[in-house]
Amino acid sequence: MPKISRRAARRSGQEERLQRVSSASSPATQRSGSPQEIEQEERLQRVSTLSSSGSPQEFFQSLIRPLDLQEFFQRFWERQPLVLHRSDAALAGYYGSLFPLSGLRRLCARGLQYGTDINTCRCVRGQKRLLNRAGAVDFCLLERDFLEKKATIQFHQPQRFQDELWRIQERLECFFGCLVGSNVYITPAGAQGLPPHYDDVEVLILQLEGQKHWRLYEPTVPLAREYSLEPEGRIGAPTHDFILQAGDLLYFPRGTIHQADTPAGAGHSTHLTLSTYQNMCVCAVHNVTHTHTHTLQNVLVLHSFIVCVRACRSWGDLLLDLMPGCVFDRMKTDCELRTGLPRGLLTTPSISPAVSHQLSVFLQRLADVVDHQGQTLRSSSMRRDFISHRLPPFVQDPQLLQPVGGAPALQDTVSLRFKDHLLLTVEPSPDHTDEATELLVYVLHSLRNRRDTHMMMGASDEDEDDEESQVGGLRFPLSHLEALQQLLVSDRVPVEDLQLQQEDKLNLLLALWSEGLLRVTGALENHH
Repeated sequence: MPKISRRAARRSGQEERLQRVSSASSPATQRSGSPQEIEQEERLQRVSTLSSSGSPQEFFQSLIRPLDLQEFFQRFWERQPLVLHRSDAALAGYYGSLFPLSGLRRLCARGLQYGTDINTCRCVRGQKRLLNRAGAVDFCLLERDFLEKKATIQFHQPQRFQDELWRIQERLECFFGCLVGSNVYITPAGAQGLPPHYDDVEVLILQLEGQKHWRLYEPTVPLAREYSLEPEGRIGAPTHDFILQAGDLLYFPRGTIHQADTPAGAGHSTHLTLSTYQNMCVCAVHNVTHTHTHTLQNVLVLHSFIVCVRACRSWGDLLLDLMPGCVFDRMKTDCELRTGLPRGLLTTPSISPAVSHQLSVFLQRLADVVDHQGQTLRSSSMRRDFISHRLPPFVQDPQLLQPVGGAPALQDTVSLRFKDHLLLTVEPSPDHTDEATELLVYVLHSLRNRRDTHMMMGASDEDEDDEESQVGGLRFPLSHLEALQQLLVSDRVPVEDLQLQQEDKLNLLLALWSEGLLRVTGALENHH
């Protein structure tokens, strides 16, 4: 499926046609709806079999086919752009069904708002001109601006409304272990929506309808952590200049300067932008109180805690997450780290060379402990943030998230559900003190996450304080860790084989089952 441009693809021998997938859909006579709806459903089922089953890795492989994962991550990821030109009518049709312009009227009837759900803009003499109206989006006025003002329509986070995009992004979040957002851009012929700029995200572009002329430029800030406009006079000649057709795919790393326009006389263009590895910190203070011993709907960490959405996965972000806990743990055994600061240090205008040297000694000592003494490093806030803000599992019937089958019994065999949406972590109890730190095992999950607010940073305070916005999960004594690890790595486990005291087994399993995380499959035949 992929390449780097038509010319580069010829050089590298990647000019391959995406293999077609035979239809797995049932006969149209078993379907309801108009002929057009039936045809679209069959197309979705036929082409989405490329990636609808299997692991998240297999899903991403199907997205970038025929390039394999190893080559993609060795040659292109965070290094250089990749352009995949295809000549597959079935794939182009599937892409076109993800967000057709013809479906915009139906979405506008759902009370969309300018600024929150939709932006309209146009690039005029190298500047972005915002054309938003006030309040709710009226489709007729939106269409008029699109046709008469040559406005580009930017639709924010369409996975909130389009099921197939929910499925795609849920799989990508499982693959990357990182939040994945999206935007749809619909641009009329002979128009450009945005001036040259670079983003703070890794970008995948799927061309859904029409064609788009792209120009990419050498980054001025490689792997940028901020969005920035770049004046055209400063960016030089493009390194890549090409046109994407429906069914084509483009990838470029964060920091890549780019601009795109729809050629005149070519009809409108629709493309989907999938973005990940963004560095965004959105902080909200939550007040929480203790409830049930095993539930974490309202309680997880301290009575007052800050949620920072850190979707980025850089080494720097990981160090920011790890170091506070590492220093805190080391202070328990290193008396020097507990000695007081020099008098007046916090009121001096700068750090003295002597203090800088002492800090260097402490940092070297911490590095030595991690490298040679095997101190356990705990990264919890980044992982917790991801679990609490990611998409829920792609399950269209909410009943499927409820407990399955009867409650577990000692003679049963059990298995964990939704493993891709689980996080098993060991953390201090919210009630710990410096004198006595109790470690607990947390099983966090995203089954109760809200699809309708996914990646929407403008959520109201009321939504942020809503119980549903808290990360879901359970907590157990540290003695339950081995049994939980058994369940996590095994397909099926007889209850009698769990590495846990007999009296604790059912308590553990009932908690998991009640949360919708456990499947009871009955006893294995001839187990012993």
